[in-house]
Amino acid sequence: MEWGSESAAVRRHRVGVERREGAAAAPPPEREARAQEPLVDGCSGGGRTRKRSPGGSGGASRGAETGLSEVRAALGLALYLIALRTLVQLSLQQLVLRGAAGHRGEFDALQARDYLEHITSIGPRTTGSPENEILTVHYLLEQIKLIEVQSNSLHKISVDVQRPTGSFSIDFLGGFTSYYDNITNVVVKLEPRDGAQHAVLANCHFDSVANSPGASDDAVSCSVMLEVLRVLSTSSEALHHAVIFLFNGAEENVLQASHGFITQHPWASLVRAFINLEAAGVGGKELVFQTGPENPWLVQAYVSAAKHPFASVVAQEVFQSGIIPSDTDFRIYRDFGNIPGIDLAFIENGYIYHTKYDTADRILTDSIQRAGDNILAVLKHLATSDMLAAASKYRHGNMVFFDVLGLFVIAYPSRIGSIINYMVVMGVVLYLGKKFLQPKHKTGNYKKDFLCGLGITLISWFTSLVTVLIIAVFISLIGQSLSWYNHFYVSVCLYGTATVAKIILIHTLAKRFYYMNASDQYLGEVFFDISLFVHCCFLVTLTYQGLCSAFISAVWVAFPLLTKLCVHKDFKQHGAQGKFIAFYLLGMFIPYLYALYLIWAVFEMFTPILGRSGSEIPPDVVLASILAGCTMILSSYFINFIYLAKSTKKTMLTLTLVCAITFLLVCSGTFFPYSSNPANPKPKRVFLQHMTRTFHDLEGNAVKRDSGIWINGFDYTGISHITPHIPEINDSIRAHCEENAPLCGFPWYLPVHFLIRKNWYLPAPEVSPRNPPHFRLISKEQTPWDSIKLTFEATGPSHMSFYVRAHKGSTLSQWSLGNGTPVTSKGGDYFVFYSHGLQASAWQFWIEVQVSEEHPEEMVTVAIAAHYLSGEDKRSPHLDALKEKFPDWTFPSAWVCTYDLFVF
Repeated sequence: MEWGSESAAVRRHRVGVERREGAAAAPPPEREARAQEPLVDGCSGGGRTRKRSPGGSGGASRGAETGLSEVRAALGLALYLIALRTLVQLSLQQLVLRGAAGHRGEFDALQARDYLEHITSIGPRTTGSPENEILTVHYLLEQIKLIEVQSNSLHKISVDVQRPTGSFSIDFLGGFTSYYDNITNVVVKLEPRDGAQHAVLANCHFDSVANSPGASDDAVSCSVMLEVLRVLSTSSEALHHAVIFLFNGAEENVLQASHGFITQHPWASLVRAFINLEAAGVGGKELVFQTGPENPWLVQAYVSAAKHPFASVVAQEVFQSGIIPSDTDFRIYRDFGNIPGIDLAFIENGYIYHTKYDTADRILTDSIQRAGDNILAVLKHLATSDMLAAASKYRHGNMVFFDVLGLFVIAYPSRIGSIINYMVVMGVVLYLGKKFLQPKHKTGNYKKDFLCGLGITLISWFTSLVTVLIIAVFISLIGQSLSWYNHFYVSVCLYGTATVAKIILIHTLAKRFYYMNASDQYLGEVFFDISLFVHCCFLVTLTYQGLCSAFISAVWVAFPLLTKLCVHKDFKQHGAQGKFIAFYLLGMFIPYLYALYLIWAVFEMFTPILGRSGSEIPPDVVLASILAGCTMILSSYFINFIYLAKSTKKTMLTLTLVCAITFLLVCSGTFFPYSSNPANPKPKRVFLQHMTRTFHDLEGNAVKRDSGIWINGFDYTGISHITPHIPEINDSIRAHCEENAPLCGFPWYLPVHFLIRKNWYLPAPEVSPRNPPHFRLISKEQTPWDSIKLTFEATGPSHMSFYVRAHKGSTLSQWSLGNGTPVTSKGGDYFVFYSHGLQASAWQFWIEVQVSEEHPEEMVTVAIAAHYLSGEDKRSPHLDALKEKFPDWTFPSAWVCTYDLFVF
């Protein structure tokens, strides 16, 4: 925008006269343009003070001339965002884009549902249980046999039941080592009649966590795979490569069965790519949230073949950052098989993931249909692709990929993405550079106003973040965390409104007391440029870091810049009138629609996770931070409306009132976090372990023995909501850490002790499982390299945990587990997760301890915990009685365990 060349003094005089004379008629265009000259000469306290014009406050007089109606502007923006959110919701509810299938050669969701209902009717299927190792395996083999009978003569089906034994270390959950013995895999190979040298792998797991029917995680995926196998085997179209279907029986044991297959099965050497079917929620759309590593041809295969695409490189980079406490078999195939793949998961309604509510009836048939259509199409595409045979030739680079409202996927190489991103950056550089490089008599104080405006914007964001964090911390301290868990929009009304109100407040103060004599249009333009610059900085940073997610910033720079260039002339001549606003919002349609689409996915995944993320992470602080960040992004290109509007008083008052009322309601405990609503349960997760602990000294004598029910709440609220229902569970029975015992002397099933530090220990009678564990030292040897080798033997239930703590002056140098190098867990102790299938032999292993001469005795403390997760041994009368007392809005997962500690 250009201004006249007359002096600033003359312009100030002209503006003052015009304001004093009133605004009965609009000023001529050339006079209006001249009035846009900024009148503030600095942004520090030393800048010159400007007096308001005699006709009233600067803001009021400007509003009388060019200002937007506050009510219309606020209402219009709200309706605009609501309309976009409605479009997003409609796209998410549209699971399939055509009628139900069922014709020959097509995926039949009803048949897959029949498989699903049979598998879930077996009940919880923990590794080592008869339900998992016998009943489910028998059902799978029975269905595979029926499919084989119906198959086309073009194809050959081979079936193998693998029962591998092995060990590996993994850095998941702070790092630990896993050992498995005689677990079960059901493997099916569909190949051309003459055989195949290459294969694509489809993976699911039929085991479940204890006490959950595991419909979504992961019985539905196995049901989909059975139906895909049926359709492919009856097809009259010949395959070029084999398709291997792995129904693995030990994924919930931290990815053991997939490790057994990829490292030991003879068919594993044929696999060139894989598709892993998982779940982090129940039903909805299955999201492609990981691909690669590298191998962009796999993304292209999905893009070309998937009928109902739903994929995002953003999800991939978020998941692989480690901020989500979860992992899948994708990791095993990538790290131990060096095989590229695609990871898909249902993400909707994670509130009931891994609970008793994860039942088949909660998964819509359309969800099964879309997953089946996609998996069938992609597997068929890969099994007939020439690229599969030469996959290593295409192993280069990453892909930027994202779907557009589930209609189609846009994908291109990341190097192309970088070029596009930097081209967009150059566009901004030219746009802003033209303004910065123009002579001062044309641009006035644009540079200073821009820099000061940038500072004001950053201050508004920082102070709004601080404000919501203060609110979140206060709510956490008074014990009202997770008030939004069952009512998500409570968090929007509390933290979202606080963020918006603070941003508006800071900019309103700047407009009133700093920019009080500047033109509304000029300020609107300046703050648009500031938002553009900030997003451009994000774009440069993300692109420089090599993140494919930078495409989002490119969208948030390119479309607003094009919009600005298109509406600039109209805005200059007529100001912020209806035509300008309509075109402005239309130009922002794509970035705002896609932002809301991604924001939905963020909250769909993270909100349920915050209900199971442990006792140490304040969920309100996390959610408030995410909401504040999303609000800042969404408000960025609307900040200029604050300067274009006549006033912001009513908007700020409304937002403050909503925030204050919500805050008071939350503080009073009006919003209960959990729900037992059968249609939409949101339970509180609690683990109950009835255990007997025995501590031995160096001579093997039992020096301490106690029994009780160990209680762990999996969210930040602990047991505050439970105590009124079960008074005996209160802070008087808080569990105390045994400082000299590894992992505080408690039987952790997984090494999540650093996430859950608040637990309770209610005294109870001793447990007496029919299959008690046995642990003994077989031998103690001095090695030629002056270390001590301790060999142990353990027998017990299907799940056990082994812990080691080296004493001062001792170090673990080697062991017979994993790759031979001991891996410490978070905190310095060693954690070994053990499981076995049916009829496993005694577990023998050794550790090697390097001891300094000053500490010849008490080298290590070891402990072993036995977990009874299935059968009659998992129950006890006291455990059942306590479990019955829990309210129906909880999900208490209960089992019996023992803990034995020894010193050597």
